[in-house]
Amino acid sequence: MKKLTIALAVAAAASAATAQSSVTIFGVADVAVSHYSSGPRSQTALSSSGNSNSRLGFRGAEDLGGGMSASFWLEAPLSLDDGNGSSGFSFSRRSTVSLADRWGEIRLGRDYTPTYFNDWFDPFGAVGVGTHVVSLQRMSSTSPGRMSFTPTQAANNPTYFRTNNSVGYFLPPNLGGIYGQVQYALDEQSDPGNRQGRYYGGRIGYRQGPVNVALAAGKVYGANPPTAAAPDVKSINMGGSYDFGPVMVMGEYSHETYDTATTENTSKGYTLGVSVPVGVGEIKAAYSNVRVDWPGRPEASNVALGYVHNLSKRTALYATVARIQNKNGAKLSVSSTVQGTVNANSTGYDLGIRHTF
Repeated sequence: MKKLTIALAVAAAASAATAQSSVTIFGVADVAVSHYSSGPRSQTALSSSGNSNSRLGFRGAEDLGGGMSASFWLEAPLSLDDGNGSSGFSFSRRSTVSLADRWGEIRLGRDYTPTYFNDWFDPFGAVGVGTHVVSLQRMSSTSPGRMSFTPTQAANNPTYFRTNNSVGYFLPPNLGGIYGQVQYALDEQSDPGNRQGRYYGGRIGYRQGPVNVALAAGKVYGANPPTAAAPDVKSINMGGSYDFGPVMVMGEYSHETYDTATTENTSKGYTLGVSVPVGVGEIKAAYSNVRVDWPGRPEASNVALGYVHNLSKRTALYATVARIQNKNGAKLSVSSTVQGTVNANSTGYDLGIRHTF
């Protein structure tokens, strides 16, 4: 009887622990047949992440009582064409631990920056050949297809999407549609005066009914002193959307400043897009433009059109076509694997399947 009582107590404790905490495995499997061209170069490839970034993640939460909870989030990028993680398997998309209560959430680790979230005011979500050129010009200059203008300083904004070593605070969700966050990232440098990697930023927005608008800003410190390869970068963007029912319209404006010890240059860009539900599917279209204030004022624009056909809540077929026009020395490409050509157009398509779990 005593053994039975102990067993029942252990089972009850385990059941209570299960009720208070949970762990979820989640992800996206997205693969497409894609074709890219830029000037004399072209490529047909099996690509990953044509409609949504492929990923594998683990998240969990524990109820601590009194309205407080603890949670974690580990998310890794995947390349379904070869089965590898992007740049080796790592939780580089997000790796955070959080504490939350009625006053908001404190989050620590590698996380998305405030300016990243306004890129979602784009029907293509900055993914695949439909990625807007404002985002493309921020890609690392080590990616030959998405190399920016000449010179490539405008490509060196390492914290526009994510930052390491961050401490963030998020407003609670019960503020009548107001949302926002602030974030600070440590530079972890030991040399006096070296702040390379230090970041701070914030975002404030309002979402109610069909309306969603937000403003975000951030700054990351470069080398000491800042150079063209590692400048100080200040970013500000604003975006919004309105759902009319038959159609949702959205847009984003972005302004970035790249400072070195001797120069200051800027890039300005915008995106305009629509999303139209059609039966079980969705038609998407967008136009984007970016210009950098170098000599000659290089400029690029992108027109993208896509369709997503939902086979279920988790599985969809999709098709996207896009065309980038470069001028005044710009050389953006629709692909990270096809070298952009100065003043040449770049075109591409994605035909794929996306499954979420």
